[in-house]
Amino acid sequence: MKQKKIVSVSLGSSRRNHTAEIELMGYRLSVERIGVDGDKKKFVDLLKQLDGKVDAFGIGGADLYLRAGHYKYKIIEIAKMVSVLQKTPIVDGGELKETWERLIPRYLVEEEGLELSGKTALFMSGMDRYGLAEGLQKEGCRLLIGDLLFALGIPIPLSRLSTLRFLSVVMMPFLRRLPVSVLYPTGKKQDERSSRAPHLFQKADIVAGDFLFIYRFMPERMDGKIIITNTVTSSDIEELRKAGVQMLVTTTPEMNGRSFGTNVLQAIFVAILGKKPEDIAPGDYVEMMKKMGIRPRVVRF
Repeated sequence: MKQKKIVSVSLGSSRRNHTAEIELMGYRLSVERIGVDGDKKKFVDLLKQLDGKVDAFGIGGADLYLRAGHYKYKIIEIAKMVSVLQKTPIVDGGELKETWERLIPRYLVEEEGLELSGKTALFMSGMDRYGLAEGLQKEGCRLLIGDLLFALGIPIPLSRLSTLRFLSVVMMPFLRRLPVSVLYPTGKKQDERSSRAPHLFQKADIVAGDFLFIYRFMPERMDGKIIITNTVTSSDIEELRKAGVQMLVTTTPEMNGRSFGTNVLQAIFVAILGKKPEDIAPGDYVEMMKKMGIRPRVVRF
């Protein structure tokens, strides 16, 4: 059986490190997540050390691009950090967010019997989960979009994706120049809690987005909420259960007791296909997901 090695190098906490061995499409895959606790030099050094020794990298704890619909801009600091790579391709999971996650709401309606029409969905960041936001809106959800509130501290929730697109075009050329620590919690900041806008969480039936953003800003009680997110550990799941969450949906499947991020799943596909990421059409990822029978993880509490 052919073997592939995938490593997600994350600016996040090393406390969330994990490894898994899985078999897919005739490949034995070794998957590892390595957190550097916000240490950018260590992040770059790891990339240099492993370049050419693994089949694909994922970026964790940050994105290579800011995205909103068809618009995307490279984050300058991250692009500079990954520019040290000479051999191994690197991805941030964005193509899966735009394609696969867009299909999740329809899956929840058809396969899980959820009634989404009329529900209110609070997004921690619409730019980070634009495809999912469009998918939920298509199923009749009302949106509360928290990009300004949760990322920049501006207490204005948005309710329209068209407004988010407009602001993205205006703001992304500026945002891409900011230090990544301003855009996303890194290192020990990932373990900090600071409840923000509890009235919006109270309004919401669904809370969606990156788990670390949700965990950082959510109130102590989340009774009856549906959480749609990505990477969670067993301890994260227990925290949500204690908070009263009704249902957890992770857009990526469980691997050895936890769900890895979209960056890991995209890196797996890049390694299996043996192509440069820019040579893989977005629809190819969805076809591979369907071919392998990959489904979202649904946990009912």
